[in-house]
Amino acid sequence: MYIISQPDPIRLEIFKNLYQFIAEQMGIVLQNTATSVNIKERLDFSCAIFDSSGLLVANAPHIPVHLGSMSESVRSLINDKGDTIKPGNVYLSNNPYNGGTHLPDVTAITPVFLEGVENISFPIPLFFVASRGHQADIGGITPGSMPPHSTIVEEEGIIFDNFLLVEEGNFLEPATRQHLSNHIYPARNPDQNIADFKAQIAANERGVQELRKMVKQYGLSTVQAYMKFVQDNAEESVRRAIDILKDGSFIYEMDNGARIQVKVTIDRKNRSATIDFTGTSPQLNSNFNAPLAVTQAAVLYVFRTLVDDNIPLNAGCLKPLEIIVPDGCMLNPTYPAAVVAGNVETSQTIVDALYGALGVMAASQGTMNNFTFGNEKYQYYETICGGSGAGIDFDGTDGVHTHMTNSRLTDPEVLETRYPVQVESFSLRPDSGGKGKYSGGNGVIRRIKFLEPMTANILSGHRLVRPFGLNGGEAGKVGRNWIQRHNGTKENLDSTATVEIEPGDVFVIETPGGGGFGH
Repeated sequence: MYIISQPDPIRLEIFKNLYQFIAEQMGIVLQNTATSVNIKERLDFSCAIFDSSGLLVANAPHIPVHLGSMSESVRSLINDKGDTIKPGNVYLSNNPYNGGTHLPDVTAITPVFLEGVENISFPIPLFFVASRGHQADIGGITPGSMPPHSTIVEEEGIIFDNFLLVEEGNFLEPATRQHLSNHIYPARNPDQNIADFKAQIAANERGVQELRKMVKQYGLSTVQAYMKFVQDNAEESVRRAIDILKDGSFIYEMDNGARIQVKVTIDRKNRSATIDFTGTSPQLNSNFNAPLAVTQAAVLYVFRTLVDDNIPLNAGCLKPLEIIVPDGCMLNPTYPAAVVAGNVETSQTIVDALYGALGVMAASQGTMNNFTFGNEKYQYYETICGGSGAGIDFDGTDGVHTHMTNSRLTDPEVLETRYPVQVESFSLRPDSGGKGKYSGGNGVIRRIKFLEPMTANILSGHRLVRPFGLNGGEAGKVGRNWIQRHNGTKENLDSTATVEIEPGDVFVIETPGGGGFGH
């Protein structure tokens, strides 16, 4: 067999784009076949392909917090079910203690076997494809499965731990429905869960077909060799980015008093970096604990953004990085700690703290402003944009999803057709970004009027602590959450709150601005 030891630069570029293209094709299938607003309209999903050991090769440019952590889910499946994985099987996983992020993000993983391609018959999968989608509801104590006040992970919904969803081509619907309902806080809309799981199976199947086609065209040894080369190329790109960085440290406090402490040490000789979170608050009784996979995803994201080249985010990016996260701290909690806000809020704080330590960018809004509402019939979740931070030579951006989230907001027409609500207004929030030589971006004001009684939840940050400015730039303005009741009274809410809504009430969310840079 001919062994390729050096990548051809032109072929490297072709394969890099081919792998990404496969993940993008998967995403298109998922969007077209899903039923939930979350996946179809808000695009709260991610697709990626992995090598035989479960290491990330390439992804579509979807949601960073999903992408950097999905590899942990695939590796956990290999460790857990290695010998029993058969062609035609699909597995579901959302366990935050096994590579998951938070319970609504459910990952479908499909092993890729190459029966009948090139007369190859391998008993083990040669690749894996996976798609992760945010389910509108996966059970738990509040509709939408983003409870502001959960204290253990069971209150946040149903855990799938390498659950067999499809066995040798047969969809195990009765077992799946049983799993969704057999819980102290069962899923509220299993039909929708099942429909979205089917869409994820279809997306993965597209990935399987495309990989098989690729092997047929280029040969297995070439496809596998270039998977490694693409990872090596990403590794070298990150090392080049590290070459120009300086040591630094940062402490960033959250609204709940928890603090993230990080120290970045650059090793010039080995062109590597150590990212040490020692000193970070111990795990919390609230749900702001971030699973280790999320912490790793945030670090991976930051170092990927420092790279100028067009490389796919993959396992190679992590090679030059040593990440130290003490056991039992809020960034590496132990079961059964609650984690639903760790994925969406704490991940943002990690990113801003790292940019602060590296001195390259002021804080962005630092929150996803997670807004859920629902009852037994309807469940909806959205994240709301805000201001991004200014940097060494650029202003922040107004009203944009920042860092670990990259989803859209549902169009008002779709939202009002599918749910008994009205978008009363949605506008920029003037002067909320921090001033500086380069100014931070402005947040937004979103007003949603309810036409039926519902439970609404807000899970947000930077309602007390301002997003920091750097090098003399001003901090951004904090956000605020409040309700204008139909009888004219105003009710201010904390960063995290659950409220009962009556028809005619308006929920108002003002999102934070980004910090300024320089004076």
